[in-house]
Amino acid sequence: MVWLEAASWGSAGSILAALALLRRHWARLPELEPDPALPPQPPTVCLCIPVRNEAAELPAALDSWLAQDYPALQILVVDDGSTDGSTEILQQRQTAQPERLRVLRNDALPPGWLGKNHALDLASRQPEALAAAWLLFADGDVQAAPGLLRRAMAFAQAQPTDILALVPAIDAISPAERVILPIAASAFLLLVPPHQVPNPRHPAFCGVGGFTLVRREAYDAVDGHAGAPLEAIDDMMLARRVKAAGFINRVAKGGPDLHLRMYHGLRELVRAMRKNSAALPFWWLLPPLLPLALMIGLAPLWLPCAGHPILALLLWLLVPTLAGDVQQRMTGRPMDLLWALWPLNALVFAAGTAWALWDRVRGVNHWRGRDVALR
Repeated sequence: MVWLEAASWGSAGSILAALALLRRHWARLPELEPDPALPPQPPTVCLCIPVRNEAAELPAALDSWLAQDYPALQILVVDDGSTDGSTEILQQRQTAQPERLRVLRNDALPPGWLGKNHALDLASRQPEALAAAWLLFADGDVQAAPGLLRRAMAFAQAQPTDILALVPAIDAISPAERVILPIAASAFLLLVPPHQVPNPRHPAFCGVGGFTLVRREAYDAVDGHAGAPLEAIDDMMLARRVKAAGFINRVAKGGPDLHLRMYHGLRELVRAMRKNSAALPFWWLLPPLLPLALMIGLAPLWLPCAGHPILALLLWLLVPTLAGDVQQRMTGRPMDLLWALWPLNALVFAAGTAWALWDRVRGVNHWRGRDVALR
């Protein structure tokens, strides 16, 4: 059948083209200098971290930021109603280093806000943040090597830069994480041409929840997080608004010196995909895209039935080999045999997307124990 042949070769061609583009984008992603010197008076940086029930990853993450060798750094953490022991961890660290760390407690979420956006807006209005030349936004589960901020600041100062995102390495621990996250991280890099992000005439932009460094002037010019209080993908949308306002956006490699465990297990992965898909501005395209994504993503499973067993085997081997090579370079870790189960990504995407569409019908997005009305 003609349509089956077209679907077979179209799916295979799409996957191979995506792999080629992924490797091209990775090769064009800039790297930070390994050991740059600091200027005599380095610009002040205020690190703003929102925390809500992240006790498992918080101690290592916070200790890594407190160990930064960048002298002009102040850290603000907003404890956004944590109930899992995060509050006690923060109090201990604040007592140990009060000159560098201050913790704010926030229990009330005003109407019309997402929790993370409100926490970061609250942090950005504190005296330390108002006095800083740069604001750094990072999630509460991100760990950074001691010299990372110094290297990032040197990169930002070496060329005109107003907002800088670093791409972290992803710590995948459970089997579900090890199967899904490498492909998900590769998909992110696939969609963002890094060499075009600084180009003012190109629409590409990039912000990363694990590390987004923004000049205070640029942040204020777009009203910061207050300018988009209901954006679930706040990091990317902040970068888009800053670039649209005429400022310069850049992206560089952060891993393996910047790394995090994004999600714990399959349930959190599906919930995260649900939250992010429901928040997409083009969410209404998801119903027609879902069958297409399933057709392409599950190609190795149905291609043998279409008379192309060798093509199916080729795809099954090429995807983890080529995408895995990029992940190895990003994380510094060897290839994982579980990556051979990569077609399962399509099923997780389908589950998260279907759930997101239901949220759109209800008009509510759910994340970290809170229901927030969608616009």
